[in-house]
Amino acid sequence: MSTKPIAFKDIINVGDWFVIVLLVIASFSPLMIFHYTYAQSPTDQLVAYVSIDGDVVDEFILSEDTPHQLITYYPKDGQYNIIEVDGTRIRVKEDNSPDQVAVKTGWITRPGQTSICLPHRLMIEIRGKSSEEAPTDIDAY
Repeated sequence: MSTKPIAFKDIINVGDWFVIVLLVIASFSPLMIFHYTYAQSPTDQLVAYVSIDGDVVDEFILSEDTPHQLITYYPKDGQYNIIEVDGTRIRVKEDNSPDQVAVKTGWITRPGQTSICLPHRLMIEIRGKSSEEAPTDIDAY
């Protein structure tokens, strides 16, 4: 009694290959969707919003023409955050929070990115804003 080894082509047929290729293509679809969703058109400008306790206290338009700035915020007594703006990027350069999470986040440059200092309740968020659209006010009740 001799046993013949099973060939790879006998295990996987054409339908299996079709499913494998389809799954590989589908696995890259989130990457393509997010790329096109967050792609920035040339007319968009980047705006960084600095908020403390949920209230926007400052905003910066991020462009090549934006000058280098260091701004210090004092959320509460004994707390400080030094924000650095440099052209198209922004970061928390220094703060006196225990974990330094916002400092370790480093530079943020793209819409949707945030840098958050939880102990001081300070958040920097970058949003894209079309140069043609007017600012909108939203009231929630």
